[in-house]
Formats: sequence, C-alpha cells, structure tokens
Amino acid sequence: MAESKGALIAKTVQKHAGRAKEKFLQNLGKVDRTADDIFDEHLQNFTRQQNAANRLQKEFNNYIRCIRACHAASKSLFDSLNEIYESNWSGHELLYVQAQNVEMLWHDFGHKLADQVLVPLNSYQSQFPEMRKKIEKRGRKLVDFDSQRHNFQSLQSNPKKRDDIKVAKSKEMLEEAKRTYEVLNSELHDELPALYDSRVLFLVTNLQTLFSAEQVFHAETSKVYSELEAIVDKLATDCQRGAYTVKKSSPTSPKKSPTSPNSTMNSTPSSPLADQRIWNGLKAPMHMKGATTDNLPPGVLYRVKATYKYTREDVDELSFEVGEIIRVVEYDDLEEQEEGWLMGIKESNGEKGMFPANFTRPI
Repeated sequence: MAESKGALIAKTVQKHAGRAKEKFLQNLGKVDRTADDIFDEHLQNFTRQQNAANRLQKEFNNYIRCIRACHAASKSLFDSLNEIYESNWSGHELLYVQAQNVEMLWHDFGHKLADQVLVPLNSYQSQFPEMRKKIEKRGRKLVDFDSQRHNFQSLQSNPKKRDDIKVAKSKEMLEEAKRTYEVLNSELHDELPALYDSRVLFLVTNLQTLFSAEQVFHAETSKVYSELEAIVDKLATDCQRGAYTVKKSSPTSPKKSPTSPNSTMNSTPSSPLADQRIWNGLKAPMHMKGATTDNLPPGVLYRVKATYKYTREDVDELSFEVGEIIRVVEYDDLEEQEEGWLMGIKESNGEKGMFPANFTRPI
C-alpha cells in the first residue's frame, strides 16, 4: 500500500512537472499550442457572467442586512411610541394595532427577500465554482494533449534513432490524452453557452420578485402610516378642543373670544399641515348678525356663505370650499351642540354636518 501511494505521488509530481515544462516552452514559442477561438470567447463570457453574479450576490447580501437593520430600528421606534402614548389619549389601542401591522409587514418583507430572492441567487451563483473547476481541468488536459503530441512528433522526426516501441507507446498515450481532452472540451462547448444564455431569464425572474416584494411592502406600509397619521390628527384636534387640558385650581376666569381664521393669517405656522390643524380646531360663537331669515325652507334658521376653506376632521363634520352656501339648522340633540360650531346642510349636495361658524359669514 505504501509503495502504491508513493508511486501515485511520484506520478502526480511527474505530471505537474511535465505540464509546467510544456507551458514554459509554449510561452517561449518553442512549441505550438492548440488554439480554440470559440472556446476562448465562451470563457470570456463565462468570466464576465461570474463576476456579475458575485457582485450581485455581495450587494444583495448587504441590502438584506440593511433591511434587517431598518426593521430593528422600526420596532424600537414603535416600542418607544407605545410606551409614551398615554392610555387615555385618542387612538391608544389603534396605535398599538397599527404598530403590530408595521412589524408584521417588515417581517414578511424580510422573509420574502431571503426566501424568494436571495436563495435563488445563491443557487445561481453556486454553478460558477464547479464550472470553473471543469474549465481548469480542461486546461490541464489540453496541456497534456499538446505535450503528448509534441513528444510523438519528436519521436517520429528522427528516423535514424527511431524506436518503434516508444513510438507506439507514445501514439497510444497521445490518443488517450486526445480523447480525454475532447470529451471535456465538447461538454464545455455545450454547457458554457447554455449557462451564459440563462443569465437573462434568471435576472428577469429575480428582479421581478424583488420589485414586486418592494411594491407590496411599500403599498401596505403606506396604508398603515395613513392610519397612523389619522390617529395623530385626531389627537391634535381633541387636544385643541381642550380634551387633555389640565384644570387649574385658580378661580374661573372669563372665557376668551374664539380665534378667527384671519388671526392665523398674520402668524407664521410651523407647516401647512399644522396650519390646517389649527384652523380645523377653531371654535366661534353662533352668529346671526345680518342674516336674512325671509323665505327660508322649513327648519332653516338662516344661510351662510363660506369665507374660508374647511376640511373636516370627523365624520359628523362638513367640508367646504370658499363661496359654498350652507343652510344653518337646529341640532337634532341640543346636548351635542358645541360652542362655536353650527349644524348645517350644504346647498350643493344636501350633505349635513357640523362646521366652525367663523369660517363663514351670514347672508
């Protein structure tokens, strides 16, 4: 067994030495080498394809890591919000539910990218190392073939010293080397173009899955954040109506007259949304000064014209544009009446609801 192993090692060393000598002579131009321009083109395509796959795999792994980091940051943010959002505030339970929805969307998004994009990408990329090994083996067998061919030609070129036994043995070794090389070469001539052509379909499928997952994630999270925005807007409205004002123990002071939209025009709001929220929370006393009450339909107290645009905050309110006409009517339940708010019906479409009186003027 020891002798067989030693002989195998010696044979391997001899092969390496023979190949190194053959390559050295080829590089010096003292012996020719078998040329295959078509294979060389396939090899260039393969190298470009492998480099592209390696880069795509590297960048996508980095992208997945960033997605997971964003997921972790989102979870920490909502954990903090759930802690500081007081239980008696409007939308407390809804905030928790929507936070859970965001967490679920991040979780599903990460799993979809890993399972449906990264796994197929890893499988695609795993083809290249094995193919590279086969290409390198084909290169070694080509050197063996060229070496045996040169050895056979050398033995035949000197008729005076020709040894028929050595020539026959060399020919046999040449034919064996040729068969081994040609089998590998033929397989690679089929496999390399097929692998190269597969890059388009793989990329299309992989990117479609990626972009679809992105589209669904962002569309669904957009809906959740719209709900979260509505929760905060409701909190702002309730706050401006005094729902969360701490009552002082000092004697009651006279109520201030409500702020009109005009007074906000001269101030600098922090943002258009903040300005809208301020206006939407305004209250004004009911007014009939200068209103005409003649020839009005039954139940209508008087009519008003919108002097400012108003966007409703609750389902029981009216939205209107500047210039719209509203018929003021009594509240169905007088206990629901709020200071500075009127109940009205829009003449344009018959829609009924509450609206701030100081956004209109009587006609």
